[in-house]
Amino acid sequence: MSSHHIVKDDQEPALIIANGAACSEELLGQLLEWSPIVIVLDSAISRVMELGIKIDVLLGDFDRNFDADYYKEIQYPLEIIPTPDQDKTDLEKAFDYLVERNIPAVNVVWATGKRADHTITNITSIVKFRDKLKIVLFDDHSKIFLLPNKYEKWYPKNTVISLIPIGAVHGIHSKNLFYPLENDSLTIGYRTGSSNHVAEDGIVRIDHEEGDLILMECWD
Repeated sequence: MSSHHIVKDDQEPALIIANGAACSEELLGQLLEWSPIVIVLDSAISRVMELGIKIDVLLGDFDRNFDADYYKEIQYPLEIIPTPDQDKTDLEKAFDYLVERNIPAVNVVWATGKRADHTITNITSIVKFRDKLKIVLFDDHSKIFLLPNKYEKWYPKNTVISLIPIGAVHGIHSKNLFYPLENDSLTIGYRTGSSNHVAEDGIVRIDHEEGDLILMECWD
């Protein structure tokens, strides 16, 4: 894995490394290569250091034994941002930081797996930033992002696509999904669009009129 990132252009997505289950080094390396800024959340720093990655920002509440001078020395230059606000998760604080920096997009890894409460919170928190930041969560089995009201993308046949509503979503229409949606509603806990798949090679279209709808591209 490259120990540094080669692009310094805020038009490319930033990268946040959270503190959930690790992804493959191949995936992490691909995302690192094009990230203008790499942010690590709190105690994940010790795991990241073992991989030899150069980071730019370390962010968190640092409520354990934390030696800022040590990390500043071995990761120079490094910006360390204490964020003691307990009403937000470290991931939400990192999103806020990127919004303040006017960075328009971010990829996130290590945000799923391990603790289920953290996974659910990390995935659902992206809806708060709908109009501020383009967010994509990656792990070794999925790509997760919030859909705009009108969405089109080319997919190969049988690609697994799950549509997960955050709350209730109404007026959903789809094209080229095996289980079509025609002016349907989905509500978390009652009816979701999990484990649908692409009917034929070609454009998939998903529109919805109201609500927050997350798409997960999934593979085993």
